[in-house]
Formats: sequence, structure tokens, C-alpha cells
Amino acid sequence: MIANRVAFSETLAQLAEEREEIFILDADACKSTGTLVCRDKAPSKFIQCGIAEQNMMGIAAGLAYTGKIPFAATFAVFTCMRAVEQVRNAICYANANAKIIGTHAGLETGGDGGTHQAIEDISIMRALPNMTVVVPSTPNNTRQLTKAIADHNGPCYMRLGKEPTEELYQDREEFFIGGSRLLRDGKDVTIIACGSMVWRAVKAGKILEEQGIDARIIDMYSIKPIDKEAIIKAALETKGIVTVEDHNVLGGLGGAVAEVLTENAPAREKRLGLQDVYGRSGTPSELYKMYHLTSEDIAEEVKAFL
Repeated sequence: MIANRVAFSETLAQLAEEREEIFILDADACKSTGTLVCRDKAPSKFIQCGIAEQNMMGIAAGLAYTGKIPFAATFAVFTCMRAVEQVRNAICYANANAKIIGTHAGLETGGDGGTHQAIEDISIMRALPNMTVVVPSTPNNTRQLTKAIADHNGPCYMRLGKEPTEELYQDREEFFIGGSRLLRDGKDVTIIACGSMVWRAVKAGKILEEQGIDARIIDMYSIKPIDKEAIIKAALETKGIVTVEDHNVLGGLGGAVAEVLTENAPAREKRLGLQDVYGRSGTPSELYKMYHLTSEDIAEEVKAFL
């Protein structure tokens, strides 16, 4: 079991060796983000920008303007907040073909505390015109989405956590921008999750099954564009939707799903996540218990919802 950031870095190093147009930009965080392997395997493609995230985004934009495909990686709190002006004006406004990787997102960041636990990044990034937003759930999902955003022409944001993640997919399963994955079918209720909350949702589904509740589980790994068809189908075929995310309930996955429902298939929805509060320091397991985001918590919330 490995972290998604490790799977991303290994895949990016391979892509950098294979494709001359791909470059890796670092803000003095390569040991944490995992891109140290890129520096070692493709040193001529690795650009150390130092602790200057805003400048790194400017460099990424410049590389994109000249036909390169830059991957700029650092902690999610820095990609979408410290450098958001450069992301907006230098990358998204120009529709530059730059890829932004935000690691250490959400409560998974653990002991670094609320200042380093990005809980607003999905909301910020999906509000930027031209930006694509993906949130991989497992290492294999991450590997394929890394390749997908490398092939996609335009700005992309990939959100990754810190902790090792349980694998739910086979090595060669295909994933594409704008898609989702049905992990379990069900008729009573639909649980839509993203990132590290997906495997917790799967376990919640098993708990509910033991109690006679048939839950549909969807991995919504693409947030923008989002799989509207899967959401509408769930609204029509089950008794409601519960979204689960390691993110503020305002503006994230739950908000994106609600937007689809209100315009296409009105249905009841419950949003699980951080209830408009900041995180605190602690181990990820302690924090998920504190903020009621364990598999058991999800199962109890679904039962109450029904």
C-alpha cells in the first residue's frame, strides 16, 4: 500500500523520460511531494524553483507558452492559495497547458495542522475558467489520471493526499477526465466520494449491507468536468445521495453534485465533510474520528439520512 503522491511521482518520472516536452517544477518540497524520484531519473527535466510558489507558477506558464508541458507540484495550500493569482492570470486566463499538483490535501496532512490542511482547494480551483480538476482515489487511479492530464490540452489541477491508500483497481484499468467509477450498485441510496474517502465509503457500504441497506458507491474522481450522467442516474434510481469528501462541504464535491441535481434531477442530498471549520493537529485516524468521517460514521449518517 503506497500513497497516491508516490504513484504520481513514479508515473511522472516515467513520462518525463519518454516525452521531451514534459518538465517537473519543485518548490523545495520534492521529498514531501515525492518528485525527488523525478529529479533522480530525469534531472535535465527537473527545475528547482525554491520556496517561491508564485514564481513557480509563472515559470510553469512560461514553459507552457513555449510548447512544454510543465508539472508544478507542491502542497495544496500553496498551489491554490499562495499562488492563486498566478494560476488564475498566467495559466488559466491564457488557457496555458500547465499541470498543477497539490499534495498533502485535507485532514490526511495530520500533524501539520489546520494551516497546512487544504480544505478549500477543490472549491477554488474548480471556480477558475479553463481549469480541469481531478481527485484520484487510489495509486492505480492516480497513475492513469497522471497520464490523462498529461495528454489533456489545458490547465489541470490534481489533488493528492499524504497517507498510503488502499487499492481498489487493477493495474491497467482506464480512467478519463469527466468520468467516474461505479464500485458497487445499489437501489436504496447512493454514496458519492472522492480521494481517500472512497475506500472509506466502500467499507461503509459493506456495513450498511449487513444492516439490510443496499448502497450504490461511486468514485467521483473527476470533479470538473463532472460525470453528470452518473449523478442524474443515481438521483432517479435511488432514494437520495450522500457525498463524502475530505474538504469543506462548501464548494467541493458536495457542492458540485448539488449543482447538477438542482438543474437536472432534483433529489435529496446530504454532504459529509468538514462542516465549514478548519482542521487541527493530530494523526489522520484521530482527525477522521473527530470530524466524523470514518466508515462507521458514514454508515450512521446514511442510515439517518434514509
